[in-house]
Amino acid sequence: MTDLDQLKTDALTRIENAPDAAALEALRIEFLGKQGSISGLMKTLGKMTPEERQVQGPLLNGLRSETADAIAARKAVLENAELEARLATESLDLTLPAHESPKGSVHPVSQVMDELAEIFADLGFSVATGPEIEDDWHNFTALNMAETHPARAMHDTFYFPDVDSDGRRMLLRTHTSPVQIRSMVKQGAPIRIIAPGRVYRSDSDATHTPMFHQVEGLVIDKDIHLGHLKWTLETFLKAFFERDDIVLRLRPSYFPFTEPSVEVDVGWQDVKGRRVLGGDGDAPGHGWMELLGSGMVNARVIEFAGLDPEEWQGFAFGVGVDRLAMLKYGMDDLRAFFDGDQRWLDHYGFSPFDQPTLSAGVGAKA
Repeated sequence: MTDLDQLKTDALTRIENAPDAAALEALRIEFLGKQGSISGLMKTLGKMTPEERQVQGPLLNGLRSETADAIAARKAVLENAELEARLATESLDLTLPAHESPKGSVHPVSQVMDELAEIFADLGFSVATGPEIEDDWHNFTALNMAETHPARAMHDTFYFPDVDSDGRRMLLRTHTSPVQIRSMVKQGAPIRIIAPGRVYRSDSDATHTPMFHQVEGLVIDKDIHLGHLKWTLETFLKAFFERDDIVLRLRPSYFPFTEPSVEVDVGWQDVKGRRVLGGDGDAPGHGWMELLGSGMVNARVIEFAGLDPEEWQGFAFGVGVDRLAMLKYGMDDLRAFFDGDQRWLDHYGFSPFDQPTLSAGVGAKA
């Protein structure tokens, strides 16, 4: 016992006074290495009687553990001291040019998000965000979607088993429309926002994934009508696709949160066997492609947001960000967006230095 106490005192004292990492490593080998003194004592346990082992085992294990802990603590102290010394003597000039070109690229979804923000900022819109884990009141009820609406069904929506403090069911949001409700409740009117973000629906094929990206727009003001909606969408699409011959067609439709509701088609033309957006969809060799849904905000939705629909009107629209990227940059399978294939990203990705601007174009590849 006296010998073990002495070994422990000697080991801990020498470890505490180790001047540097090399000296500490030498002590670790001396005490805990294969031929170390404490390791040698541990090997003697096999030769002891059960009674001796019952007494000596805990003592030797405790000695080994305390020594290892002391080495780890001293190592941390030495490393911190070394780091402090380096920080005090070294400096890095961040204004110097990089020695190598940066690696990696911007994902097309991120690029399109930046393009959308740039275009709509020029139109006076701000970017609004909200939670991806939502309650059914914000996601459905406040958007005038009845309890029996098929979008609420389990086969379309990812529900959580829990409810919130108000007894509302929790889910992964199925669209970014709840951001519109939250923004109106928080900011009131007038308001002009876009709400880009991730949304979730139970669907998967070449053009649908369980998680995808959507951007919705909302304008609430006085004396707003469908003409404002069409002008906004035409201006946006001309800037996004960088073409002046974008032609839109509005078709009557139905959405619970807008009244009247319209589907928006954009004209396309056949160029060498490939559909290219632009041109009159009714002309020979041309056609119409359904692009997004929109309409005048339903009076009940305005009421749910705490505003007076007799005073305030507005329009809203929604479009898939991933689909916009596919149309603009010629991608044919939505699932590739989420595969993490570096070859795909090398081909379709954007330079981190390529910041979209309206003056230089929003889609220029590096």
